[in-house]
Amino acid sequence: MSNLTPQDLPAYSRSLLRIPVPVRVVLAQKRQPLGAVVELAPGAILQFDKPCEEMLEVHIGGRPVALGEAVKVGDKFGLRITSLVSPAERFEKVEPRRGLRNTNADKADA
Repeated sequence: MSNLTPQDLPAYSRSLLRIPVPVRVVLAQKRQPLGAVVELAPGAILQFDKPCEEMLEVHIGGRPVALGEAVKVGDKFGLRITSLVSPAERFEKVEPRRGLRNTNADKADA
């Protein structure tokens, strides 16, 4: 793991670290027939295949970045991070879209 801190980054990069991003903890997911969803009512119990002891996934920007276990923080819910997804899995390479042209290069050629 890198010992890089925000202070080690250039100023323009540090400003990006202040951008708020949504952090989502995924408890469990399942697919239900629409008819079953329409019939949901107060008191209904949804059962999932995931064991209660299994780690919860932390998603940022729709991508899994960590695993953790639920903890109580005062009277609130918290998550103790137990492992991180490898950086190669967390970040995807940004590539130019096909069909987009470099208009600056086109102007230089004219």
